[in-house]
Amino acid sequence: MSIEVGSIVVGEITGITNFGAFVELESGETGLVHISEVANTYVKDISNFLKEGDDVKVKVINVDNDGKIGLSIKQLEDPDDRIDHAPEMSFEEKMDRFLKQSSERQQDLKSREAKNGGSSK
Repeated sequence: MSIEVGSIVVGEITGITNFGAFVELESGETGLVHISEVANTYVKDISNFLKEGDDVKVKVINVDNDGKIGLSIKQLEDPDDRIDHAPEMSFEEKMDRFLKQSSERQQDLKSREAKNGGSSK
């Protein structure tokens, strides 16, 4: 069976590394889900999302000339389901937040300077 880019297939996780998960497809071929293609959120540890032996549905995103198959789980998910998806802020809200954080940092620096300046005399 020939694997085509864009097709959706099912496979089993056969190995997990720090950079991704290897998936044996129903056709017997093996592909890789890179860590950046696991979920619609930041993935620090792939083991928090996938385990060896898990059955997964994946989308074929590339097939190299040497036969390597690139797979994606997140491209099958709704981007609006992103875990860290925050509502958009207006420019004014962003500016207010920035000014508040900046003011807090300046106060912290002034406090440190006062402590260091006072102890060196």
